Amino acid sequence: MQIRSTAIPDVKIITPVRHVDRRGFFCEVYNRRALADLGIDLEFVQENHSYSRRRGTLRGLHFQKPPAAQTKLLSVVHGSIVDVAVDLRVGSPSFGRHVKIELSAAASDQLLCPKGFAHGILTMEPDTELIYKVDNYYAPDLDAGVRWDDPDLAIDWPIPPDEIILSDKDRNLPRLRDLPPVFTYP
Repeated sequence: MQIRSTAIPDVKIITPVRHVDRRGFFCEVYNRRALADLGIDLEFVQENHSYSRRRGTLRGLHFQKPPAAQTKLLSVVHGSIVDVAVDLRVGSPSFGRHVKIELSAAASDQLLCPKGFAHGILTMEPDTELIYKVDNYYAPDLDAGVRWDDPDLAIDWPIPPDEIILSDKDRNLPRLRDLPPVFTYP
């Protein structure tokens, strides 16, 4: 496995080794010991599978409040996405900034989105599926988010806003400036 930092160093891209032959490929997408040897030692407790039928489906920007905050390890298994992580940690040098990464099943890169970040995905192909592990259980009463189109975040989504497909919940999330402090930078 190879780990690379992004423009916000706590957000990581993990690239598993692919063993390719005439039949296709094999790769080990998760190995706790290998990740721990690289400085990432997490105990994942839940795995989620998300399917989006149409290109332009946006899910996010979501997070869970403490004590149920989650670190996510996300993989695209079919199709492609633009993945965005927004730093919500008050006092962080990157507070309110985001990283935007393209992930696809073809490339097999994974994103590690730590606690303290809002996370969202935008599908770039129809029939896109992703799987992600989390290190804390889903807690509906602590589920929260930030508006995907908050002008203060200035996220340049690669699909025009009038073509983006949203849930009612995501359409009505607050702006970052209207959120009380949720996370603090260590």
